[in-house]
Amino acid sequence: MIHVPERYSRQAIFQGIGSAGQDKIGHSRVAIIGLGALGTVVANNLVRAGVGYIRLIDRDFVELSNLQRQTIFDEADVHEQLPKAVAAAQYLGKVNSEITLEAIVSDVNASNIETLLTDIDLVMDGTDNFETRFLLNDICLKKSIPWVHGAVLGSYGLTANMIPGQTPCYRCFMPGIPETGASGTCSSVGVLNMITGIISSYASAEALKILVGSSDIRKSALFIDVWNNSFHSKELSRQSDCPACVKHEYHYLTKEKGTYTTLLCGQKAVQIVPGQVRKMDFPDILKRLAHVGEIQSNRFLLRLKIHEIEITLFADGRAIIKNVENENKAKALYTEYFGL
Repeated sequence: MIHVPERYSRQAIFQGIGSAGQDKIGHSRVAIIGLGALGTVVANNLVRAGVGYIRLIDRDFVELSNLQRQTIFDEADVHEQLPKAVAAAQYLGKVNSEITLEAIVSDVNASNIETLLTDIDLVMDGTDNFETRFLLNDICLKKSIPWVHGAVLGSYGLTANMIPGQTPCYRCFMPGIPETGASGTCSSVGVLNMITGIISSYASAEALKILVGSSDIRKSALFIDVWNNSFHSKELSRQSDCPACVKHEYHYLTKEKGTYTTLLCGQKAVQIVPGQVRKMDFPDILKRLAHVGEIQSNRFLLRLKIHEIEITLFADGRAIIKNVENENKAKALYTEYFGL
């Protein structure tokens, strides 16, 4: 007979899980990509459910505007300028000290995603951009890893399971990246914390179903709008000419990347990712740029303010530049102060 720890007793007596299912959950390895509105709720749910190992991956740091919907952060995380992955691990480690949490402060891209998802049983999508989701779709198809997609905007959200060999893939559902401006962003439309919590909870339930091998895994996409009172599902169809799951052409995974830029959702900001990881010498930069503007650092990041421009530099050379007009201007600022 499998022993179930007391903390999971109410979950394990649920017929859909049972002691055997709880044991599977405890031996599972899950990666959460993105610790924002969706990822924080998912992480909280899965940690409390007893997932044995959770890799927490996020490129950003905690800001005051996050606290409206990102449920595991607080004002102290903002004041300490903590990366989200680090703050999440600190909070969740106090919730459940019996599991393993790995915090990774990194941008997810074609050069590192295969390493980031090594030895992972399930991936949870907490991302905020289409390109990362297409990249996630490619690597999960290549490595036969199931993943749970989630997206929210305004009062509306959706979630769908992407299980290689069993369901259509993300490119069947979304053939290509929409043109810039074709859809709103959380900075232009806003987002309610109620819909982020609901979608994340549905996604978390599907995660447990997948981990225990339930026959009740949802095969349709679920769409919910909490403001306009709509709730419906849609069956997904495999596209006969899908380049990813039919032809096994992993276009996003094989992209060659040098230094590149990304507009960040919900922020008037641009992320700069150097083509190669760079180990930044924060003490040297503090000394060199002390006369340029207001500058401070901790062991995770350095922040430079020059009038309305704010540059947050991470230890690997990645930077987020706020209040810039465009990506070219952001890249020019990065080159001016840190070189390329």
